Amino acid sequence: FCPLLYSASCMRNHTPVTEFLLMGIPHTQGLEHALFVFFLTFYLLTLVGNLLILLAILTSSNLHTPMYFFLGNLSVFDIFFPSVSSPKMMLYLLGRSRTISYQGCACQLFFYHFLGCTECFLYTVMAYDRFAAICHPLRYMAIMNPRVCTILTLSTWMGSSVHASVLTFLVFKLPYCGPKEVGNFFCDISVVLPLACADTSLAQTVSFTNVGVVALLCFLLVLTSYTRIVISILRISSSEGRHRAFSTCSAHLTSVLLFYGPVVLVYLQPASSSWLESVVPLFNNIVTPSLNPLIYRALFCPLYKY
Repeated sequence: FCPLLYSASCMRNHTPVTEFLLMGIPHTQGLEHALFVFFLTFYLLTLVGNLLILLAILTSSNLHTPMYFFLGNLSVFDIFFPSVSSPKMMLYLLGRSRTISYQGCACQLFFYHFLGCTECFLYTVMAYDRFAAICHPLRYMAIMNPRVCTILTLSTWMGSSVHASVLTFLVFKLPYCGPKEVGNFFCDISVVLPLACADTSLAQTVSFTNVGVVALLCFLLVLTSYTRIVISILRISSSEGRHRAFSTCSAHLTSVLLFYGPVVLVYLQPASSSWLESVVPLFNNIVTPSLNPLIYRALFCPLYKY
């Protein structure tokens, strides 16, 4: 029996795919145990580092400000983001089954894009927060009041949910009749779509446009905020004041560059590359979330005054 969405050729000649096979990272045969230790180390660093940030923000009343509120949100998503793909990857590195169910593959794709898009929006909101703090310090608490912070946060979740739902629907409404080998360590659009036994042009166009437009728009908004921030900082008469202002922004800007770099390489490249599709997402999924606690550690000093 084939679902109604499956094509007639699938119904006549093929058995619908009920599971996929994750092929893992190319050219790493024989390195499974070393890779397991490497990825487990980064995964544990991610969990511990971001939990410590979250705990510090929750327990210190001095950190109950908009900047730390958004940083706490970022820490939560940095915990969940690598958890979408890392546990399954580490299991098959230990010799467990590489298979993933059809539903599990769809869930991986949805949550990967939901969490990734939420972080993309969150970095944009954090840039606006720094813009308000540095360019309008006297009105900062009025601009970024609790109601505004809540609305901005809920908007990032809702927008990301719509974004991920559209992509997941377009990819998994297609018929999959074999082969079932996913050429990566997790299910993403670029490696799942080639397995479909139907025309994928619509899904490819929408996914490229959707991911590209969202990432580009957010990056332009971040760039606009930081252009205004730099202009305001240069107007500060005191060198100590300029240094403190730059310090609060440098951590966020570093995280933005680490986040958008892999996105550009993977989703906006003109031609596919197995190396980019496997190695670059590893950096984005596992390494970057573990670096964020180190990048943001300077913010857990007495609050800066401009």
